[in-house]
Amino acid sequence: MGHRGYLTILGILFAILFIALAIHPVDRADWLLENALVGGFLLASVLIHRHFAFSKLSATLIFLFLCLHEVGAHYTYSLVPYDAWFSALTGRSFNELVGWERNNFDRVVHFSYGLLLAYPVREIFLRVVNVRGFWGYFLPLDVMMSTSMLYELIEWAAAAGLGGELGMAYLGTQGDVWDAHKDMALASTGALIAMLATLAINAALQRDFAQEWAESFRISNDRPVGEAAVAALLRRRRTD
Repeated sequence: MGHRGYLTILGILFAILFIALAIHPVDRADWLLENALVGGFLLASVLIHRHFAFSKLSATLIFLFLCLHEVGAHYTYSLVPYDAWFSALTGRSFNELVGWERNNFDRVVHFSYGLLLAYPVREIFLRVVNVRGFWGYFLPLDVMMSTSMLYELIEWAAAAGLGGELGMAYLGTQGDVWDAHKDMALASTGALIAMLATLAINAALQRDFAQEWAESFRISNDRPVGEAAVAALLRRRRTD
């Protein structure tokens, strides 16, 4: 199957899931909040598609994450009935089986955020910024950690601004004062696993892996920047 056809199928499948889960969500206001960033991402993807199209692998990883997110948005994250689904299939409680004391669907999605989206971010760095070696693994990890932190700040600001039941539904702490810290840690762990797996595969298959890794630490400009660069810019501005 061609690249465009594959992306089209993923888009159609996600559209079907999105429409189905948009019907009678548990909390419509929370559903709208949860999908605000998704709407922005999809709009940006459409606008830049002609200039930058993700690989099939990256598109699949993004698709899987968005599907998980839509399930959480439909039920609100703290109310996703995964334990009831598991009990209906097996006759046992999944939470009791693994020792969970709360609804951890939100934790699973935070972990999946790092695990599934670190590679697409790496693809952006490789194709747009042309990073190589160590930086092709560290920078995606860094982005996933920082955006996870940023999301927690957005979540806090939105919950504080909205207040009431809607704010608490969006925040979804379930009484855990360390909820934001655990969410960030899980996203970072997922991204670390993704980059370590990518590193292991490339180390095994890429012939010039060691050379590329070493060259990524090579200093391309031995002149210090900072105050010298600012002074040069000021001189250039005065002469223009």
